[in-house]
Amino acid sequence: MRPSDQLAEFTREALAAGRSRDDIRAALAQSGWAKNEVAEALDAWADIDFPTPVPRPRPYVSAREAFFYGIMFVALAMTAWHLVALLHNLIDHWITDPLEENAGRYVLSSTRWSIAALIVFAPTFLVLNRRTVQATKADPGKRRSGVRKWFGYVTLFLASLSLLGDLMAVIYALLSGELTLRFILKAVVVAGVAGAIFAYFRQEADEARDAA
Repeated sequence: MRPSDQLAEFTREALAAGRSRDDIRAALAQSGWAKNEVAEALDAWADIDFPTPVPRPRPYVSAREAFFYGIMFVALAMTAWHLVALLHNLIDHWITDPLEENAGRYVLSSTRWSIAALIVFAPTFLVLNRRTVQATKADPGKRRSGVRKWFGYVTLFLASLSLLGDLMAVIYALLSGELTLRFILKAVVVAGVAGAIFAYFRQEADEARDAA
């Protein structure tokens, strides 16, 4: 039996025997268990007045949801990337740089790819996200999905890196005297897309934490 299983079994039996949480916590601490391990073992059981220990809802992992959220994550990443690329190309078209020669053909090809990617991936993400929201409303227990939490926090992590990198690029351009209108508009695009994604999934993460 694994140590974690031993700890869980001991905690359940002690609670079933009517021992207080303070007594259990003290006994486990004297036995060498770490505070976080003891707290996690006790948090697994609801602190309510009932003859037998009542388990709390715990996060779960589903292979089906891993596949679903994997597709959703790729669709979101492709949508964000190509939306930024498309808007950057439009900025380059509106505010031309006389030092860049023969850039028109590349911009046109890149724009076509971005439009094609958005036509495919943007509806995919929106449909999958809508299904996720509807499924969560029908079954709030899905907010405890471990895959869902990982998806949300990885997305928050990447959005945060994008915002920090965007800010760093702006500061560097300012210090080097290259902070042009075109650069500022491109930085605003990156900040807007990354900020919108961060705000949305921050709310999702807060709701998932409240449901845990």
